[in-house]
Order: sequence, then C-alpha cells, then structure tokens
Amino acid sequence: QVHLVESGGGLVQAGGSLRLSCAASGSIFSINAMGWYRQAPGKQRDLVAAITKGGSTNYADSVKGRFTISRDNAKNTVYLQMSSLKPEDTAVYYCAADRGLRLGPSSLVDYWGQGTQVTVSS
Repeated sequence: QVHLVESGGGLVQAGGSLRLSCAASGSIFSINAMGWYRQAPGKQRDLVAAITKGGSTNYADSVKGRFTISRDNAKNTVYLQMSSLKPEDTAVYYCAADRGLRLGPSSLVDYWGQGTQVTVSS
C-alpha cells in the first residue's frame, strides 16, 4: 500500500503562484508514474500534470507554460509549481501515484492523496 500526503493548497489572487507538494510513503518501490489531477465542483477529475520515474513530463493543454511538475525520488516527493494562476484553476487538486509507466484516466489510478483545495480569486 502507498500513502500520499499533499500540502500547499490555499487561496491566491489571479496571477499569483502556489506550490503543491506530495510525499509518498509505504510500498514506494512499486511506484512509477506520479502526478496531479484536479476536480472542480460538478466536473470530472482530470489530469493536470504527470511525471515518470525517469523525469519525463506531460501537461494538460490548459496549464502548459504556467505549471511545472518535478519529482525528488530520494525524498519520494512530487511537486507542482503553479504560476500565473487563473480563476478557472480553482479546484481540489489530488496527488496520484501508479505502478504503471504513465498516468491515465482517473478511474485507473492506483493510489490517491486526500486532496488539497486551490482557490484563485479574480
């Protein structure tokens, strides 16, 4: 079993920045891909950014150029640096980890964090 703990959410004005962190513990040897999803009220949970164990990344089109995902394998931690935030980025952000090489649809993800609220005011 893998346990994920997120931190770093909060309230920020449009144009501001936040950094999310997610620390993994437990059977971390089994983890390959890690990343972040988000879910706004009444909407599905969508992939925001993902990173492989080797450092390859991919991003949702809506956050490209504004968000940066990184990973410290020694600390078993993944980060999401969010800049130029917009009100439409408001959502609960979930850390995800998977035994597979890449993250896919949320229904297939192996492990989830508890979620952290990000609210961007206009």
